[in-house]
Amino acid sequence: MTRRPRGLRPEEQELWQRIAASAQPLHPGRPLAEPKAHVPTHQVPQVDVPRKKPRPEVKDFRIGQSAPDLAFRMDLAPSVSDRLAAAPVRMDHKTHKTMTRGRLEPEARIDLHGMTLAEAHPELTHFILRSAMAGRRLVLVITGKGKRGLDNGPIPQRQGVLRHQVPQWLTMPPLGALVLQVVQAHLKHGGAGAFYVYLRRGR
Repeated sequence: MTRRPRGLRPEEQELWQRIAASAQPLHPGRPLAEPKAHVPTHQVPQVDVPRKKPRPEVKDFRIGQSAPDLAFRMDLAPSVSDRLAAAPVRMDHKTHKTMTRGRLEPEARIDLHGMTLAEAHPELTHFILRSAMAGRRLVLVITGKGKRGLDNGPIPQRQGVLRHQVPQWLTMPPLGALVLQVVQAHLKHGGAGAFYVYLRRGR
């Protein structure tokens, strides 16, 4: 806080006058400066000195400490199993329940495990077309669960590309018009690595 000037006391003013009278001026032509008159303390104008704002307390922090934890895999799409389980049941409910419990035996099956997408797509198409022509209702498509590859990039890779692609093929032309329901197979028929494909009744 700035100290206020107090001025000269009477005895200090008298001493100043005696010293000034005995001093030899350096510049005789200039008038001597008069000492400032004593100003009583109660007449000194009060000056409001603005107070400094208190500095905010800064706690220890670490850069990125509030960022969300991205250690988990950023795969926001539902899994194949969840997507098929959430699909509406278009076939007979009683038959659907029996089928999902593994109590219906597939009339034919195809194993696409180990094939590339380019190899598997025509094989699946021919198999479904032949099964529909033969009047079959329930067939089993085996894809395998697939292996998770190296995932060092920013875009997560799905496990089992063929397993994810087959249900889409079964809903697209020309197979979509023949397929009534696609359900993940029971454990006795392959579980997550296979699908029950229930075909429409031949017209």
